[in-house]
Amino acid sequence: MKKSFLEKHFKILERGSTVKTEIGAGVTTFMTMAYILIVHPMIMKSAGMPAESVFTVTALMGCVITLLMGLYANLPFALAPAMGTNAFFSITLVATGAVTWQQGLAMNFISGVIFLILSMFGFRELIVKFLPRSLKLGIGAVVGIFLIELGFKSGGIFQITDNGLALGDLTSEVAIVSIIGIVITSILVANKVKCDMLVGIFLTTLVGIPFGVTHLPDSFISLPASIKTIAFHLDFTDMFSIKVLPILFVFFVGDFFSTLGTLLGVSEKAGLLDENGDLPDIQKPFLVDAFGTVSGALLGTTTITTFIESAAGVGAGGKTGLTAITTGILFFFALFFSPIALLIPGAATAPVLIIMGIIMLGCMKNVDYEDFTEFFPVFFMIVFTAFTNSISNGVGAGIISYVLVKVGTRRHKEVGIGLYILALIMVFYFIN
Repeated sequence: MKKSFLEKHFKILERGSTVKTEIGAGVTTFMTMAYILIVHPMIMKSAGMPAESVFTVTALMGCVITLLMGLYANLPFALAPAMGTNAFFSITLVATGAVTWQQGLAMNFISGVIFLILSMFGFRELIVKFLPRSLKLGIGAVVGIFLIELGFKSGGIFQITDNGLALGDLTSEVAIVSIIGIVITSILVANKVKCDMLVGIFLTTLVGIPFGVTHLPDSFISLPASIKTIAFHLDFTDMFSIKVLPILFVFFVGDFFSTLGTLLGVSEKAGLLDENGDLPDIQKPFLVDAFGTVSGALLGTTTITTFIESAAGVGAGGKTGLTAITTGILFFFALFFSPIALLIPGAATAPVLIIMGIIMLGCMKNVDYEDFTEFFPVFFMIVFTAFTNSISNGVGAGIISYVLVKVGTRRHKEVGIGLYILALIMVFYFIN
């Protein structure tokens, strides 16, 4: 039987999927991460950048780099400006007067170039091989915990206070709609309804209308704003001074381990990892990710990274690059139909993030619980992620604790030289 172009390129049947499933998964991914179109411009606005232009760049990069991920790497991952990095850029650096936004973009650009060089020569792939199998398995759970926390916060069920996490106002409209959405989506998932995540988002969005959480737009079409006010405005002044090095390091390490965590964690759920817990041809998504950061900085946005919300699309059955292509196309339409893209409230996507996160905790069943030196670093990694709200922090803590507990039990020979180097790098990261 002659294979179609889609099957030849994306291997849809080989990976146990269908075109319909892949398209539905792509829509699901887009709906869960459409919030970036609102949140990112607002965060960058605090750095003095025009929100309208940032919106255009956000949608444009989400389109182009996600399409590249689908076509080149054939993986169901979507990319967009990274949450966390944008806050560090706007609030920690620019708003405090440490640098201008033009200098900040230059730092991001240099970080991306380093990424690109390391990816082209396979160094990032080599670093992945340094990680022991238990930590690779634990990264999936780390991603799950991060998704759960993200969902509870965006759904108004949790809130961040000076004392840490606390219950939100459960009587608020947002929290009520989120809780209803959790019930609806969990029932759909339990009954194995097709496109359960996508249907859950749609139904929860409808529920939000009478509660005033879902706001219907006055119009459905809008033309994208010009990006000439932010594109190619990088300022390399004092870029190689000693004070810049720690900032570059934070950009670099934060993005590296965040991307690594997402790639391994979501790929594990999609069944794309090999017997050693590695993602075959991981150099390809690393290259796409690095190219996204370089081109994004040139056009006027912060680090482009593989989005954790890709897990929602994988949960909806996405296993190939066709999922990413669908998401990328929707980002393109968002340029002209932004009112529709922004229609979906956080209360509607929160249930999907929470449920997908819970499902991803299933990877913990393969951790060796008979060996304390193997499972302790994994749980330490999960807890650190949960309480610092950072995948990078969690993975870093896991690496350091793994090395310490192995050395402390005189099993240092089980730790490769590469892992010692990674541990030292992460110590420096935490110090800075």
